[in-house]
Amino acid sequence: MGNLVGIDLGTTFSAIAVLDEIGKPEIVPNADGERITPSVVHLPDDEPGKSLVGDVAKKALAYRADRVIQNVKPRMGDDHRYTIDGVDYSPQQISSFILKKLIQDAEALKGPIDSAVITVPANFRESSRKATMDAGKLAGLDTIHIINEPTAAALYYATIGDVHGRVLIYDLGGGTFDVTVADVHDRDVNVISSLGDPHLGGTDFDAKLLEVFADRYEKEHDRKLYENEEQSFRYLADAEDLKKMLSKRERAAVMISGEAGPLKVELSRREFEELISVYIAKTTTLIDGVLDEAGCSASDIEQILLVGGSSRIPYVAATLEKIFRIAPTIAVNVDEAVALGAAVCAGLRAPSEKLSAAQTSAMTKIKLTDVCSNYYGTLTLDQNRTTGRTELTNSIILKKNTPLPCSNKETFYTTTDGQTELECAVTQSQFPETDPEFVNVLDKAMFRGLPAGRPAGREIEVVFSYDRNERMHCVFRDVETGLQHEATLNPKGITDVSAEQAAVRDFIVE
Repeated sequence: MGNLVGIDLGTTFSAIAVLDEIGKPEIVPNADGERITPSVVHLPDDEPGKSLVGDVAKKALAYRADRVIQNVKPRMGDDHRYTIDGVDYSPQQISSFILKKLIQDAEALKGPIDSAVITVPANFRESSRKATMDAGKLAGLDTIHIINEPTAAALYYATIGDVHGRVLIYDLGGGTFDVTVADVHDRDVNVISSLGDPHLGGTDFDAKLLEVFADRYEKEHDRKLYENEEQSFRYLADAEDLKKMLSKRERAAVMISGEAGPLKVELSRREFEELISVYIAKTTTLIDGVLDEAGCSASDIEQILLVGGSSRIPYVAATLEKIFRIAPTIAVNVDEAVALGAAVCAGLRAPSEKLSAAQTSAMTKIKLTDVCSNYYGTLTLDQNRTTGRTELTNSIILKKNTPLPCSNKETFYTTTDGQTELECAVTQSQFPETDPEFVNVLDKAMFRGLPAGRPAGREIEVVFSYDRNERMHCVFRDVETGLQHEATLNPKGITDVSAEQAAVRDFIVE
């Protein structure tokens, strides 16, 4: 029987946890003995066919930034490509190298990996979720499930018995932010609502420090510290060091070196907090939104759970305590909670034959209810009650925060006599938008072959289903004939997974 694992595939760091023989999750360190691994990939020019992942790749930013790929997670599901030596790599291919590294190191210590759960931000688009599952396939994982990161963290906190009542999970990572409200009773986790920003996290804080470095260096030496983003990468480690020191001290300094000579950059914690205040303010706006969606106020929150490396910054805890009048709970390493919860989820989702008796017993004590993280709909022609005009409208089929798995059916009608085709669209939005301009169109295709000669008003059933992996299944069916169209929902720019797998199959990952 292989191991059940949970993987936190992060923007800046990733981690893997295994479900042990008695159903308890534990972090598995990498080959260097570190419990988290930098989500950085280096493709060295002197070793074609090799991918270096983690600390060694991160260090290469200082001297071969043109061959180092980082911060891939926000690109998952789009058509971005990383070109090295004339070869284009998709975000999911690069992510597969990170996953392979985690799996290889874990298998060296724990034996074969049987199945895995990979975490994603609660606000991830459908295309990003699909791309994450594809990355798992490219890495050779047999069974892939997806769980929202704050849900995974709440699940782990619940299993160690330190959570109860209505809780707020504040998940501030390297590149994404999520905030979730959940009800936790014993080991039952019931997610109520989630909101987030897929482009907000610790990397933004590092970027502000880099701006300080550049500004002070130019004032001191009358020379630019760096000319472009690629050159700035060599100072990222200094920025991260200063950020971490300011989480422990009121003042801190680092030495940076440029072509005109060295410079000592000293900063106070207050100055740093002013630099990042706009980003923390964005998180508080999202907190207001998630409380509103959950139908509660700040006074209803009984506990606040901090998750993600950037939540260590004292300014975060101080801001939350000011809003909620209670101090946040930190019962575990904030970098590890998501992976540990994902391992628990792996046990919950695994077929019974893959679990030992002890694991089965442990899993029966845990219950998880997650929710639909977005509104999903389709584009229809409806009459505007005010103007009387027929307008294109986004009609919502599945509502956000509906418990999973869920399914809903709505009936629409053909609009013209003799109509033989119709356009089938699938939309996604964080809010209940009816205006098509404010939704993300996941898929749009023509449903052709409807019988000619029929009058208008033929019934078209639209069925949207949302599974436990938070993946959509959308079917448009002509009731009279039984003909149907199923939306593909393939991420933009994603090619056949088998073709992408062939392109990276022989890579040696270290």
